[in-house]
Amino acid sequence: MDIDFSHWGPGFDAYMGAFSSRFPRIEPRRRAASYVRGLLSELERKNGWTIAEGAGDKTPDGMQRLLNASQWDEDGARDDLRTVIIDAIGDKENAILVVDETGFLKKGKKSAGVARMYTGTAGKTDNCQIGVFLAYTSPTGHALIDRELYLPAVWTSDPDRCAAAGIPEHVEFSTKYKLAQLMIERARPLTRRSAGSPPTKSTARPSRSAATSNAQRSAT
Repeated sequence: MDIDFSHWGPGFDAYMGAFSSRFPRIEPRRRAASYVRGLLSELERKNGWTIAEGAGDKTPDGMQRLLNASQWDEDGARDDLRTVIIDAIGDKENAILVVDETGFLKKGKKSAGVARMYTGTAGKTDNCQIGVFLAYTSPTGHALIDRELYLPAVWTSDPDRCAAAGIPEHVEFSTKYKLAQLMIERARPLTRRSAGSPPTKSTARPSRSAATSNAQRSAT
C-alpha cells in the first residue's frame, strides 16, 4: 500500500534537512526520509516490509540496508535530534530525563544481544533484545533522545559470537543501570537549556562502540 505524503509539505523536508550532514551519500539520505515518513505515518503495523511498501518499494531490502549496512553517522544524528527537541520543548526549570527499557522479541540467535531474558513486552522470559532508552520530558512535550543496546554477559564473554555480530572484542559487559548513567551523562547539558537558547557543547562520552550501532539502529 503506497502512502500519499503530498500533504506533508515543506515542513517535513526542513525537519529532515537538520540531519542531512550525517548522510554522506544521497541514497541513504533519501532512504532515511522515507523510513521516518513510514514511522510517522498512519500504518497500522510498522516493520521493514510495511514501511517499504508504504514508500512504494517492492521489497524491504533498501530499508534493511539503511539499518544494517549503509554508512551514516547515527550518533551525530542523535545529537542533532536532541538539538531539534530542545529547540522545540526545552525547559531548563521543569524538564526531566526518563529512563526505561523495552524488549524486542526475536526468533533467532544471531541478532546482537539476543538472549532469553525477562521483557515486559511479553510479560515473561522470552527470546529478545533489550534496548535501554532515555526520554526528555517537559511541560510542553516529550521525546526519546538516546538509546543503548544491552549486551548480556553471555554475549560479552563470547568473542566469536560478538565478532560474528559485528561487536568488537573490547566491548565489555555493562548493566542496564550503567547504560542509563552513560546516556544521562551525554544528555546532561540539555538540562541547562530551554527552547531557543544557544546549544551547550557536550563533553560526554559517545556511545560505547560504533560497532554496536547497527543493532541499536534496528532496536530503535
